[in-house]
Amino acid sequence: MKIYHNPRCSKSRQTLEILNEAGADAEIVEYLKTPPSRDELIALLDMLGMKPRELMRTGEAEYKDNNLANPDLDDDALIDAMLTFPKLIERPIVVNNGKAVIGRPPVSVKDIL
Repeated sequence: MKIYHNPRCSKSRQTLEILNEAGADAEIVEYLKTPPSRDELIALLDMLGMKPRELMRTGEAEYKDNNLANPDLDDDALIDAMLTFPKLIERPIVVNNGKAVIGRPPVSVKDIL
């Protein structure tokens, strides 16, 4: 099990607490310090069943400042943006046994425990 975690995010902290209470031995990846690779991000998108834009935090300044709302941008460009600005990746993401879920709301992680 792995959690892509931001310790400054309350939802991420709540999700980690749920995992700990369940006795899950999760690898904690502080993705702002250690962003996923391109292959990891693509695998996460596949497990989540999402397109890149759906995984992006559209309220972040980096989203607006880099004109990422432009509908002409393809998936590769959006993935590049998330790799360049990992803050744009929605959080937390929990992966377990080939499945992934976003911890929003935090209790949604119980679906893959």
